[in-house]
Amino acid sequence: MLIRRELPTDAAAVRAVTAAAFAGAPYSAPPVEPDGAPGEATLVGLLRTDPCWIPELAFVACVDDVVTGHVVCTRARVGDAPVLVLGPLSVHPDHQARGVGSALVHTVLGAADALGEPLVVLVGDPAYYSRLGFVPAPELGVEPDDAALARFYQARPLTAYEPSLRGRFESPAPFAALEAMAARDGV
Repeated sequence: MLIRRELPTDAAAVRAVTAAAFAGAPYSAPPVEPDGAPGEATLVGLLRTDPCWIPELAFVACVDDVVTGHVVCTRARVGDAPVLVLGPLSVHPDHQARGVGSALVHTVLGAADALGEPLVVLVGDPAYYSRLGFVPAPELGVEPDDAALARFYQARPLTAYEPSLRGRFESPAPFAALEAMAARDGV
């Protein structure tokens, strides 16, 4: 397996991997595109075209030059401070439970740390992400922006983290745009 930065030519493969990874998952976002792909596949495309996108923090995992996984961190905020949000993290079902997701997360966290980022926030399974150093976001003074998902908000401080970094978490605009698309479509 090779983990490398995402290239513009990877967009279709990333969409396919993300759609496959979230298909049928009980926690996936509802489809908003006519192709029926889970909303996470659309979200990656929305993120890619938004100012929150940081190309240095988008990675793919490849096996024999085939994209099998993807992770991205984009710009978010806690209070007035810039932070990152991780996700979606996607691994094709044929490659899950083989360490691909963990390797992608470690790669993006290392890259974020090298860029001097202070904190990474995500919404995900606490049992999975706690193994990767994430803690419940409120333990670090980060207030979720969606109370319904509060127990899934987690954060990982990086080298530049300061305990004074506290406040309400604000997702990038594409997250709200995806919710609006789903509401418009009645899902």
